Amino acid sequence: MVIRIALIQLKIAGPKEKILKNAVDLIRIAKKEKDANVVVLPESFNCPYSEENFEANAEEIPLGETSQALSKAARDFGVHVVGGSFVEKCCGKLYNTCTVWGPEGELVARHRKIHLCNTNIPGKLEVEESKVFTAGDSYTTFSVGETKIGLGICWDMRFPEFAAAYREMGCDLLIYPAVCDVFTGELHWELLARARALDNQVFVAFCAPARDCHAELISYGHSLVVNPWGQVIQNGTEFQEIVVADLVLKTLPEVRGQIPVLQQKRADLYELVVRK
Repeated sequence: MVIRIALIQLKIAGPKEKILKNAVDLIRIAKKEKDANVVVLPESFNCPYSEENFEANAEEIPLGETSQALSKAARDFGVHVVGGSFVEKCCGKLYNTCTVWGPEGELVARHRKIHLCNTNIPGKLEVEESKVFTAGDSYTTFSVGETKIGLGICWDMRFPEFAAAYREMGCDLLIYPAVCDVFTGELHWELLARARALDNQVFVAFCAPARDCHAELISYGHSLVVNPWGQVIQNGTEFQEIVVADLVLKTLPEVRGQIPVLQQKRADLYELVVRK
């Protein structure tokens, strides 16, 4: 099986209605013109990334307008849509949540960001998501055909045990919608994607917004796809675009057979405990 994945490096500016229309237009292009069967949007895709915008644009799932727009797009174009993330309000709490919609418009998965970004790099970046969001507490997977896919959101990518747990569950592809700043993006973005792919012998996709130099948090961009050898097979620029890659899943047994590191781990010395 081959999955053609399309990462929509979306320009996020202006009112929500305009952003959603742009996103739906690009989902249509990704399916109708690029023939993708999985389309991915970035983190915080329906409003610019800022604490003020989070509160103002929080929605219920699946009743909110963003959920409804994604559901309709998935159904109209017959494609799996990994809806980046947006702010979910539920039971008096806010979550940074990724929704996944099937080709009939059904909600097939919901991932609440597990690891909240609290970081302070003097003069470069200060983010404290835990002031706004409640952390999720569960793994999230879904399947396209026989391919099991694991979900993370941005900061989740920095935790190798989290990715390794998905590999233990049988995932062959990990998808991370993200907003990564320019400073850490230049240092870590590609390195993290390649490390998560190589360590676990899976495909990895990072999907970011397009760069907006007027934003409160300026996105690095450069959405990318990495194969199980740790090679970048597609890489975007900083501009709005659709990054498309073919994931040839039949190569996975070959990679894992030639370099069988997962079978060579020393369970007598260390082990990963996956708590579901």
